[in-house]
Amino acid sequence: MSQEAIDKLLHANQNWVEEELARNPNFFNDLAHGQKPEFLWIGCSDSRVPADRITGTKPGEIFVHRNIANLVVHTDLNMLSVLEYAVAYLKVKHIIVCGHYGCGGVRAAISRNNYELLNKWLRNIKDVYVAHETELLSIADPQLRENALVEISIKQQIRNLMKTSVVQKAWHSGEDLTLHGMVYEVANGRLKELIKYDKQTPLPEVYRFYFDED
Repeated sequence: MSQEAIDKLLHANQNWVEEELARNPNFFNDLAHGQKPEFLWIGCSDSRVPADRITGTKPGEIFVHRNIANLVVHTDLNMLSVLEYAVAYLKVKHIIVCGHYGCGGVRAAISRNNYELLNKWLRNIKDVYVAHETELLSIADPQLRENALVEISIKQQIRNLMKTSVVQKAWHSGEDLTLHGMVYEVANGRLKELIKYDKQTPLPEVYRFYFDED
């Protein structure tokens, strides 16, 4: 491993600290007293999609979880722990699931290549593809078909969020929590909202949980 690359990061960090202190001498002291973010961002791990940079948010304003292809999987304890902490303790008002066009995870999922351990994760996207196969195969252009799957998958992740007890409990308790599905275009830097759900959005009864006060 090149130490030069690490030294570059450390030098950049020092420059950032000095710049922030020049603007606000209390910047880091204020951050050290805690966080109160309004947003939870569930995004792709892709290095081209940094949540804070593309949203213009500052440290303390957006709570972030990232994984390959921005999935909400009901067996993913990492994601679920982040979700519960953000909703139940940080009291975020908005959860954003953000995918992006040109997603390597989506592209890998619709191929027949064997990615070993990654296959198990990509299976979640393959299932979304199969559920919408007729719609997707009606799109002749392969790139447009891939883009459509990116959008369909984002919408599915929002529906997956609705099925969690964490989100339902917040809504049952009267919390003002809104779920947003967004897509990012790497080629032009633009975000677009695809879907928005709140506590008024219907959910099939089989997914609904009873809570102690019911």
